[in-house]
Amino acid sequence: MLAVSVDEREDQQKMIDRVAADDGMLIEYQLLADPDHAVIDRYGIFNPDSRRPIPHPTVFVINKQGVVHWKFIEIDYRIRPTNDDILTAVAELD
Repeated sequence: MLAVSVDEREDQQKMIDRVAADDGMLIEYQLLADPDHAVIDRYGIFNPDSRRPIPHPTVFVINKQGVVHWKFIEIDYRIRPTNDDILTAVAELD
């Protein structure tokens, strides 16, 4: 599992530290920095209407061949897929 954001690595670390301090949760997956949103643009999820350049909240389940098997894209950042939704999609991979 990995996450892609437009934040620089230093800003990502600040977020990781804040989540750990506020919620006691550790982020145990790789965070990738895409400050020029090259990858984000390639998937067509860049949100040009936000106050700052961020992608729409999105989850992709991609198989070993690089094919998107399942996706969840939402404009409202408060709406997220459930863990069960994601795990079901992962279980259905070839």
